[in-house]
Amino acid sequence: MITDSLTYLRESDEWVKTVVIGGLLTLLGFLVVPTVLVAGYLVRVLRGTMHGDDDAPRFDDWGDLAGDGVRAFAIAIVYGLVPAFLVAVTAGLAAAAAGPGPRSGLVVGAVAFVGGLLALVLGLLAAYIVPAAVANYAEQDSFRAGFAVGDLRPVLTSGTYATAWVMGFAVILGAGIVAAALNVVPLLGTVVGAFVSFYAITAAYYIVGHAWGDLRGLELHDDEGEMGAERPVV
Repeated sequence: MITDSLTYLRESDEWVKTVVIGGLLTLLGFLVVPTVLVAGYLVRVLRGTMHGDDDAPRFDDWGDLAGDGVRAFAIAIVYGLVPAFLVAVTAGLAAAAAGPGPRSGLVVGAVAFVGGLLALVLGLLAAYIVPAAVANYAEQDSFRAGFAVGDLRPVLTSGTYATAWVMGFAVILGAGIVAAALNVVPLLGTVVGAFVSFYAITAAYYIVGHAWGDLRGLELHDDEGEMGAERPVV
């Protein structure tokens, strides 16, 4: 699946144009709007791959793309609020505990460590949930679907989704390592790294899309045309 995900964009007729646009939007992501447009593109990737369509989408119909992107971006923000809130609370508690003496330093350190650890765990949990939440939105075309516990729980607790998420994470991590290596040449690393990042996250969502389609019965396996069966992870 990882190999297929890495050739997903390159097998498109206009893959160079798609990667150039996606890379430039990623590079300009600090302006927010480009990030929203990339999020909209990822929704299209999910919609196609969950139904077994391996033809990479194009950057067109920008209004629809932006609409999907805004909703997907909002879903991700909502799930990211809990870790962010915890970090803020931890910082506040650490500041309140600060004072003269070594005991105060120990208390601050303990609060910061526990809060940071919880924030890390919740951050990883949010990162695990968000692709599935966006996939449910992409399938049902409803913002509420991103928070539909009844739809998300069986997917999130399945071995199929867990495996897909780990593979996607590995692809993104690999891209991060490449981008970090390219940063030896500052400007080149930043620019090329944006294109590598776009390519990698698209590949990751290709994997998630296929897993979602298997679990929801939206696509058929090539062998015997049978629906994908869910394998529980817990």
